[in-house]
Amino acid sequence: MGFASSSPQGAEGARKPTTSAKIVVAGGFGVGKPTFVGSVSEIVPLTTEAVMTEASAGVDDLSATPNKVTTTVAMDFGRVSLDSDLILYLFGTPGQHRFWFMWDDLVRGAIGAIVLVDTRRLADAFASIDFFDDRQLPYVVGVNCFDGLLHHRLEDVREALTIDESVPIVTCDARNRQSTKQTLITLVEHAMRQWMSVRAG
Repeated sequence: MGFASSSPQGAEGARKPTTSAKIVVAGGFGVGKPTFVGSVSEIVPLTTEAVMTEASAGVDDLSATPNKVTTTVAMDFGRVSLDSDLILYLFGTPGQHRFWFMWDDLVRGAIGAIVLVDTRRLADAFASIDFFDDRQLPYVVGVNCFDGLLHHRLEDVREALTIDESVPIVTCDARNRQSTKQTLITLVEHAMRQWMSVRAG
């Protein structure tokens, strides 16, 4: 894990170095990953959304998302500048179990991850949390408030998912740019604290 930097030269001479970092947006099926990436990206996000077909019947649980007609089959990609010298590249993972083989490639080189959680389907978050715990990759949990309401206290969510106290849990609205940007800031700060702690020995 690390932050990549470059020092571009301009007409005025040396400018402040630009740092870039890779972040993964993960979570269960239908939790809002493409929406999260799309709401905050400064570029038109690259998505690999495909129309769901009859082949997914009985495989993908649509009970909590009955209006969902597309699904990510590879990844989502976006870019956002948190500051004039910090650029984040966002990679959204596919949520269905049959696409999990891609996760190891998607997280390679990432400084951390955001695990989106739908409190209507908390069990769907366990696989993502276990994945990042096993790889000791810093992550934060973002409780996606689909209807703008928080139905459970964050501490109750922490207890239900057995998340360590050191892992930040925040509320977010994947449709709102300011909300998603603040979630990204929380992750970057968390990842930097862990990175500095490791360097300090």
